[in-house]
Amino acid sequence: MLSGVSAENEQTKNPPGRPRSSRADQAILGAAAELLAEVGYQAMSIEAVALRAGVSKPTIYRRYASKEELVADAIETLRQEVAIPDTGSLQTDIDSLLAEAIQMVQTPLARQTMAMIISSATSSPQFARIYATKYLMPRREAFGAILERAKARNEIRAATDNDLFFDFVSGIMFHALIFEPTAEPYEAYIRRAVRFLLGGAAVR
Repeated sequence: MLSGVSAENEQTKNPPGRPRSSRADQAILGAAAELLAEVGYQAMSIEAVALRAGVSKPTIYRRYASKEELVADAIETLRQEVAIPDTGSLQTDIDSLLAEAIQMVQTPLARQTMAMIISSATSSPQFARIYATKYLMPRREAFGAILERAKARNEIRAATDNDLFFDFVSGIMFHALIFEPTAEPYEAYIRRAVRFLLGGAAVR
């Protein structure tokens, strides 16, 4: 990963007024993302990020005024842009969103990262706010958009609470990812749970 590449020399070669080193940017963000997964938000330090990225602390502080700002940008590198599907069917739209989310968590490193994120969010209100804003909010908005379209098509009840629906889905995904409550494959379990939720919201 880029965090293993020393970027300090390149950074110091740039004279004043020149654009900052993109290589250093990538090394810093890569190191921050790795340490967040390994030790969590509370234990992660600017010193450790600098050491792993191969840069000095001043190089980091020229970019970020605080650890919170650095972590916010590091989380941005972990997430993909959320495309809001519009297939004309709620089930197909949700399947598309789930496929993207499920693909992102199907590796041991991703599971470890998510477990550490949950732990960090529990112990640090600052980190919880950053994660909710940078990672969860785009997905919440995507779910809200497709649920509103489904209401307009009379697929689900107009009174369906979009935020609560998203909270149920994300809660199920986190729970199944960490605790593996069933021998059923992760993707199959999540899709079955979502079908159950959709059944409860359907117009009768």
